[in-house]
Amino acid sequence: MKAYQITGTDGLNSLQTVTLPEPKPSPGEVLLRVRAVCLNYRDYMNVMGIKGVSGPIPRIPCSDGAGEVVAVGEGVSAWKAGDRVVCPFMPTWLDGEYSQAHAAQALGGAVDGMLREFAVIRAESLLPVPAHLSIVEAATLPCAAVTAWDALHTRGALKAEETVLVLGSGGVSVFALQFAKLAGARVLATTSSDDKAQRLLALGADAVHNYKTDPAWDDWALAQTGKRGVDKVIEIGGAETLNRSLKATRFGGHIALIGVLTGTSAEIQTVQILRKGIRLDGIYVGSREMFAQMLAEIERVKLQPVIDSTFEFEDARAAFQRMESGQHFGKIVIRV
Repeated sequence: MKAYQITGTDGLNSLQTVTLPEPKPSPGEVLLRVRAVCLNYRDYMNVMGIKGVSGPIPRIPCSDGAGEVVAVGEGVSAWKAGDRVVCPFMPTWLDGEYSQAHAAQALGGAVDGMLREFAVIRAESLLPVPAHLSIVEAATLPCAAVTAWDALHTRGALKAEETVLVLGSGGVSVFALQFAKLAGARVLATTSSDDKAQRLLALGADAVHNYKTDPAWDDWALAQTGKRGVDKVIEIGGAETLNRSLKATRFGGHIALIGVLTGTSAEIQTVQILRKGIRLDGIYVGSREMFAQMLAEIERVKLQPVIDSTFEFEDARAAFQRMESGQHFGKIVIRV
């Protein structure tokens, strides 16, 4: 089979196509014909080896993939050839608490990922693709969508009429906007361009702030809430944005710390967390059970993921370059 591997430390030049033996399912496993793979910023970091994020070499990158069952191993009765399925970010995290053991099975980092023609996955990990979604759309869900769901509903316990602040217009932020509006929340959003601002408004954002023209988006969020502060923040910036998120959050509010777009360490005003009684949660995707709950809601309302662009397998590097540009809105997908 054809696959991509990270073969060194020379950025995109290290992302090479290779030919590997086609895997075979063992008892309890399923052979999946991968049809679509979706990029996350984590995948870009792994390929580029930036900000301290890197893994073993060689490594097949990308956590997010969807496809069709080709064959099943002994003892598997839940799936048959032709079934459309999607795989969780951490196939071993079925339910319950997050653990180091689950993190050690994260696709595309700790173990080989989905940027290949075939993959063997535990049968109990897989989930069916909702009938209204294409395989390309389903591939956008395992990381960004489940992360947003965990942040808002599992850890966030979002209530109708609460105010959610989402930073940026990448995959997690756009899914968070969609999920928050479905729950009846008010959504404030930040972005880097007026064009993206219009697209966020079209998706349902109640107000949008361009942080390129006015970096003080924390003051803007406070003004939008009558100085009270927002109830929840989808914090994807990390080091250089967290202090502003702390300022923008109300007393007793919740921040879901998800991304490291601005770096992995900084001087943080911890006194704000203490004084305001803010709950700060590190969110590293979620379990299969969270994924299943999210899929049920997506199917109920026939939600459509927002896809920025789609690339062919042979043009995978161009997909990573699209992410590097920062111009994308929503998810970037590679057809396999």
